[in-house]
Amino acid sequence: ESYELDASQGVLGAYLDVGKGVELAKSSGADAIHPGYGFLSENADFAEMVAEHGIKFIGPTADHIRLMGDKITAKQAARDAGIPCVPGSDGEVTDFEHAKKWANEIGYPVLIKAAAGGGGRGMKVAEDPAGLEEAYQFARTEAELAFGNGAVYIEKFLSKPRHIEVQVLADSHGNVVHLGERDCSLQRRHQKVLEEA
Repeated sequence: ESYELDASQGVLGAYLDVGKGVELAKSSGADAIHPGYGFLSENADFAEMVAEHGIKFIGPTADHIRLMGDKITAKQAARDAGIPCVPGSDGEVTDFEHAKKWANEIGYPVLIKAAAGGGGRGMKVAEDPAGLEEAYQFARTEAELAFGNGAVYIEKFLSKPRHIEVQVLADSHGNVVHLGERDCSLQRRHQKVLEEA
């Protein structure tokens, strides 16, 4: 079936209109929606709306998207599951004095990271105590501007880490498969340049 889009919105505007996506799925008789990459795939409200209309959302549940969308709660969930994590603050670092306490406890250099971050935004390294306040303020400001959420946390900065990802797919029948690992270590400004699989 064809679906008429408001040309003034452009393709991206129509794609991001969650109501139109659900309306199209219902009118076409679709029983599932795959949200694509980024944008709606990370939108918990969209996943929830799809489920509320009796359509399968191909991806994580709305609750899981919310949990993993906040790096502070995601890290706590990993700890609770017994997964080793990079040493760092046990939650949001709410002020500069709190930042100093954590930086001294885990040792320099430290990385200040946006709780709602992604794509290398809202991250700043402090090599030593002299650079901590500037890094803390920078990360909070960039996080607020980029994500509308200035919450940050602190981790030990790893100067030569390997960034390895594993993609896992599962269905509602208990079938689970992984697609191997991807090395995403080649980065520029904390953003992946290449993913090698």
